[in-house]
Amino acid sequence: MVEIKTAAELDAMREVGLVVGRALRAAREAIRPGVRLVELDEIAATVIRESGAKPAFLHYQPRFAPTPFPAVICASVNDVIVHGIPDRYRIGEGDVVSIDCGAYLNGWAADSAFTVIVGPADPADERLVATAEKALEAAIAAAVPGNRLGDIGAAIGAVGRAAGYGIPRDFGGHGIGRHMHEDPHVANEGRPGRGLVLKAGMTLALEPMFMAGGKDRYLTAEDGWALHTVDGSRAVHVEHSVAITDDGPRVLTLV
Repeated sequence: MVEIKTAAELDAMREVGLVVGRALRAAREAIRPGVRLVELDEIAATVIRESGAKPAFLHYQPRFAPTPFPAVICASVNDVIVHGIPDRYRIGEGDVVSIDCGAYLNGWAADSAFTVIVGPADPADERLVATAEKALEAAIAAAVPGNRLGDIGAAIGAVGRAAGYGIPRDFGGHGIGRHMHEDPHVANEGRPGRGLVLKAGMTLALEPMFMAGGKDRYLTAEDGWALHTVDGSRAVHVEHSVAITDDGPRVLTLV
């Protein structure tokens, strides 16, 4: 079931979206060579706690995971696509770092992610990140009443495939609202004009994930969470929670 939110409920989701946005901004500002991933987790946790919100990822256990997630953020570095568990790894020059964060506030959820390159960047990595951000912009532009779910997937897929990148199967965006993960699944590839009709009041987490190697397959780490590229190539992940409105897409997690 896909819930249609009222204007007041969208405003409430915007409040938690701001919390997530601030947590990610604080983590992003702290990223530099030598910083450990667990330090970024602590920074995001502090912002969420001081905002009166609760982390959405901590102790979350979907069906595919063997254990509950042990942290507040996902920290995915270089060949990790998504779901990296923050550990004591020290960030190095040239690392491609993706940070994903979610929170609950007053019964509503928000979810967002960014990818950044640390220090001097390889042009190939810059292109990868820029392409993912372009795909997210295209996905948001397609999130309007009257379009269909396949239009969003087609928008993301067209950008990624034109650049020659791989798109991990089985993972993509999702509905969001009272729970972090709700219907519908939002694939990162699709056919225009197909699928659920988008209506004002729907809220979706849109999250392109691309792999530089061009292969769609991935490997799951021994921890059961992190997804790695099969060839060791770099990966990126960007995301915003977005409300579909009669006035156009409303990005709930933008700060």
